[in-house]
Order: sequence, then structure tokens, then C-alpha cells
Amino acid sequence: MKKVLVVEDELSIAKLLQYNLEKDGYEVDVAMDGQEGFDMAKEGVYDIILLDIMLPGKDGMDVCRELRQEKIETPIIMLTAKDSEIDKIVGLEIGADDYITKPFSPREVLARMKAIFRLLSKQSSPDTKQEEQETKLLFEDLAIYPDKYEVIVKGEKVDFTPKEFELLLYLARHSNRILSREQLLLAIWDFDFAGETRIVDVHISHLREKIESNPKEPKYIKTARGFGYKFEAPK
Repeated sequence: MKKVLVVEDELSIAKLLQYNLEKDGYEVDVAMDGQEGFDMAKEGVYDIILLDIMLPGKDGMDVCRELRQEKIETPIIMLTAKDSEIDKIVGLEIGADDYITKPFSPREVLARMKAIFRLLSKQSSPDTKQEEQETKLLFEDLAIYPDKYEVIVKGEKVDFTPKEFELLLYLARHSNRILSREQLLLAIWDFDFAGETRIVDVHISHLREKIESNPKEPKYIKTARGFGYKFEAPK
């Protein structure tokens, strides 16, 4: 049974999420403020965290940021009453995997959660011949291990969120091909993010910070201006 941590200070929303998640077969813990949510996420073992932004004490942005600083890579879906692009981008930049804007339906929350779980299951249960035979992808000082969900850069292991890893792996498997933002959204997010291509740009920026010696002059992930990106495999 998958375990979910709901960090939400509005009791009615917390109870609504708990009821529907438990009805769908999840085990659910609830925290009513940011500090409690942070402590539970740090000490407990969860498959996913639903994290409200507007929390008393420590807000959701701080909770997310500090969890990632503690190397806790549990998938996080931000719950926000704010609908501006900048709020969405900030949430993703600090390490969230997805966001849902209030008001939302429990059905939408379940759909977003399952989309993230599908991404994770692709790593542990390869479903193509190529993936079954593929133990690693090597590109000079970059090594990607699909079966171990691991990336090594210059001999050091680097941590990635599930979507960051999936995006890097997809780019590497399609090296030397220009991929549009729309293609990447469809392949990686597995959800209708029509018009939300900025999400791709944010995640590409994360990848460059983690794998490139100079993110401003990337060796691997090149920008195809006006179209998308290309993973350039060194000759």
C-alpha cells in the first residue's frame, strides 16, 4: 500500500483529500502546519507528498526547499491557491514535481499522483527491449544508469527528482535529435499541460546545473532556439 503525506492547514481540504485517498487504497498521514509536515517527511517513509503552499509557521515553499536540501527526493505535488506563472515556476525551481491550483477535485489529485507513479514504475519495470538490454549510457564524464535510477557526473553520484531523471534519460536516449517542448511535455509529464512549456525550460535549467561544467555554455543539453532542445552526444 502506498503511503501519502498530506500537509494542509485547511481542515476541510485535508479531510477531503484523506477520505478520497484512503478510498482509493492509500495510507494517509496528515500534518496541519509546515514544521510538522517537514518533520514527518524527514523522519517518515512516504511515496508522495501533497504540500500546500500557504501554511502557518513554515510555508510550503520553505518545506519543499529544505526537504530537497536534506536530499529527500520523495515526489512532491504543491497545492496552491495562487495561479500566476511565476508561482508555478518557483515551486518547480525549488524541487517540486508538480503543482495543482485550488480549487481542485480529488479526481485530479489522484490523476496527477498516478502520473508520477507511472514515471517511477518505468524505471523499475522496463517495458521495451531497448530498456531491458540497457544497463548504462556513457557520455564522456556523464554516466546514466536506468536500472539503478542513478546518474554519475565526473565520478560523483548526483541526485535527481523523478521527473528530472526521466527528462535526462529521455533526452539521452534520443541524443542528437531536436525535441520540441511539446514532445517533451507529452513524453515526460504524461498529462495535459497545454501552454505550460515553461515547465520544460525550468527542468532543463535544473539538469544543466547538475550535469554541465558550465551551465551557461552547455556541452550536452543544447537549445534549439524557437523549437526545443537537443542532447548532443560528444563524438
